[in-house]
Amino acid sequence: MSRERRIVITVCPRERGVVTLPIERGGRRVRLDAAAIAHALATIAGRRGLRDRVRVESGCAGRCSGPGPNVSLAFHAVPGPGEPSDNVALGWRSYAASLGTLACLAQVIDDNVEDDRSGGDCGVREPVNESGGRGAPRVARVRPRTPRALRASGGSA
Repeated sequence: MSRERRIVITVCPRERGVVTLPIERGGRRVRLDAAAIAHALATIAGRRGLRDRVRVESGCAGRCSGPGPNVSLAFHAVPGPGEPSDNVALGWRSYAASLGTLACLAQVIDDNVEDDRSGGDCGVREPVNESGGRGAPRVARVRPRTPRALRASGGSA
């Protein structure tokens, strides 16, 4: 089974904060607001030939009251040949209030594209530190719930 997935990166345009970090590994640190982050991520995806798998959009990325800018990712299955794509997320990741901890902005794509087509490496491949330990971004992960787990918890599908 292929682990390839589509990634939708959402950047909140209402966040007024800025983050200072290099766009690519080895680059100089620059101040980036939400619009600059969205533009840079779309440019990185295009330069690496990932436009068919990575889409950048504006919208709520969560944690609106925290320091921005905030970025979230939703992971979707890649449809088979001739099949339509769906919008059912298989998982998600949030970089709310943690972009400044990354080695470079491109790490948002590099750490989430699961094949060699990303074409980049920010040089930091630390394991995810769920507690937000020093040097690692705070990352929230949600595992998809199976119908069986939903029935057991009293939820609905």
